[in-house]
Amino acid sequence: MASIFWVEDQLHWINKFTSVLEQGEFDDSPNRLAVFNFAEAARQQIALSNKDAPPDVALLDARMNGNDQAGFSVSAALRKKWPAVPIIYLSEHSGTDIERDALEQFSATDFIAKHQHNVEQVLCWRIKAVLRQNSLDAKTNSGDNIKSGDLTIDLNTWDVYWKSVRLMNPSNSKRPLAPMPRKILKELVECSPRPLTAGQIAERLDADAEKFSYASYRQHIKTLRRSFDVAEGGEDRFIELCNRGEGIVTFGDEGAYCWKPPEKAK
Repeated sequence: MASIFWVEDQLHWINKFTSVLEQGEFDDSPNRLAVFNFAEAARQQIALSNKDAPPDVALLDARMNGNDQAGFSVSAALRKKWPAVPIIYLSEHSGTDIERDALEQFSATDFIAKHQHNVEQVLCWRIKAVLRQNSLDAKTNSGDNIKSGDLTIDLNTWDVYWKSVRLMNPSNSKRPLAPMPRKILKELVECSPRPLTAGQIAERLDADAEKFSYASYRQHIKTLRRSFDVAEGGEDRFIELCNRGEGIVTFGDEGAYCWKPPEKAK
């Protein structure tokens, strides 16, 4: 059964898509659809929900009741409660700054234009694809490890291994990598290939957003890259990899980073 958390303020769109979402063959069981007409009601429901019972997918309108930030406020609440929940925007504002911000700043999984041809089928295709990827990710990250190519994060010891070499403090090879860079790396891997800004990382880690600045985020990324580089032999191989758009990659103009497994390591 696919559990869908849907926020939409216009009744004609709710009427158009409700039967599609309820009857869509996303798996072998009937779907469960929770619909909210206001961002405030959706955020309240998120706050009251069990943290161990996330929806399978969230479907959000972007601009609601004249507010361009309404959908994004729901997205932020979802990410804080359930960091891994996939978020799809179903919006009339494709090709605008709203779509750009949804993808670049708010880590949307997908953005679907409501007025496109055969939108009902497109919506079902995209939801199925998201659920299938989630299933694959769950199998990959089952148990006590997170794996991504040649990278392994042990969730019991918090040790990080790159090509079976344990990542250490790049300034002192006898000391392990500090906790914060390891936590940041875990968030980047779990959200891959979506980029995360300093504010998004702070929110996911429940860190003080005022203290966790872009400068500190960048310093932790620098430490991570150097640690990977030491594991590679200390000849700037991993740094060069990042500069080519693989590994820990700088994204856009918002001070974001993302994890992209090197092709040869997949």
